[in-house]
Amino acid sequence: MHIHCLGINHNTASVSLREKLAFSDDQVRSALSRLGCGVGLSTINEMIILSTCNRVEIYAISTSASSNELETFLSEIHSIPHNDLAPHLYHHKNQETIDHLLHVAAGLNSLVLGEPQILGQVTHALQLARGQNTVGPILSRFFQTAIHAGKRARTETLIGRNPASVSSLAASLAAKKVKNISEAQVVVLGAGEMAELAVEALRKRGAARILVVNRTKERALALGERWGAELSTFEHLAEAFERADILIASTGAPHPIVHLPQVEKAMQARPEQPLVMIDIAVPRDIDADVGDLAGVSLYDMDNLNAQLEDSLAKRSAEVPSVESILAEEKDDFDDFLSSLDMLPLIASLSKQAENIRQAELEKTLRRLPELDARDRKRIEALTQALVKKLINTPIRRLRAEASNGHAPEYATVTRALFDLPENPIL
Repeated sequence: MHIHCLGINHNTASVSLREKLAFSDDQVRSALSRLGCGVGLSTINEMIILSTCNRVEIYAISTSASSNELETFLSEIHSIPHNDLAPHLYHHKNQETIDHLLHVAAGLNSLVLGEPQILGQVTHALQLARGQNTVGPILSRFFQTAIHAGKRARTETLIGRNPASVSSLAASLAAKKVKNISEAQVVVLGAGEMAELAVEALRKRGAARILVVNRTKERALALGERWGAELSTFEHLAEAFERADILIASTGAPHPIVHLPQVEKAMQARPEQPLVMIDIAVPRDIDADVGDLAGVSLYDMDNLNAQLEDSLAKRSAEVPSVESILAEEKDDFDDFLSSLDMLPLIASLSKQAENIRQAELEKTLRRLPELDARDRKRIEALTQALVKKLINTPIRRLRAEASNGHAPEYATVTRALFDLPENPIL
């Protein structure tokens, strides 16, 4: 058994490639449904797909040490030639995978150190996989451990203090690019979680005039009421472009919704008024060539840099404390994996004892035909109790020794003493 992680993130691939590999929830469900259908995943037993703005990762339990099946799977799902993917992929295996996911869940592997959204995204990835029945005991326990570690990191340290998510970075950048944000007209495209976080961050920085533009007005109502924002729909995008000083785009659209001709026309109507556009959507909401227009400053996920130096410095100081928490959680999960090593042996011992009990019981009962049903049940209960007590101590010792360096020796001795067959260790 091998625990794999195959993926790309903001350190290995540009936003243009990441958006091509991004999964919607429906795409995750469709991809996971291939598991168990004989579609090129013959060595994979469990699978979870984690897809966010900054990463796409596939976690899998496999009988193979190779990542070839996973690479082919990712390439075929998105119809991208393997040669175009390979230079940007990373592959972790076993202990490296454990370390990686724990760091991801704790926010140590994020674009913004300690950002809180990733923990919910890890939880959501587990829920999606459970819905498709692609999670078994190992990945389930693995992700639960990572989620627990992430929660501990945020409650027991200051790693999450002074939130600096991608949305807050966008708001910080907007505030720096516009002299008086309290008087600026802010337009937010989208009404999802990232958009709401952007509105919250903008409000904290003094933004007072916020217009939320969404495909449907109903979806944006709650956000508008919560933050006192004006609402509009995509039908009025042209008007929104003419009004905006700052535009933050964060929809879930599968393709760009803001194109060069639209913005060019709006800028002609406001030649002296600059426009700051920040695209935090993956796939991108704004065509890249919009940034070539005079008076327009366009930033996307690849342009965003950590601007909150003081906050990030404080978060960085918490990393050693977070690492200590992750080490504890990793030890617990390693103990769990080690206990799995003993399960086939314990099962074999229990099965052998039960087979012997049943054989001897049948032999004895054949010799005592005069016994009634009540006495037969009493004898059977007696044999069950004897066997349980005889093997209880060896089983408890095997479980106790599963997580230390002597487990292989105990397993060898147990097989020799009880004449048990060799079992494949997980």
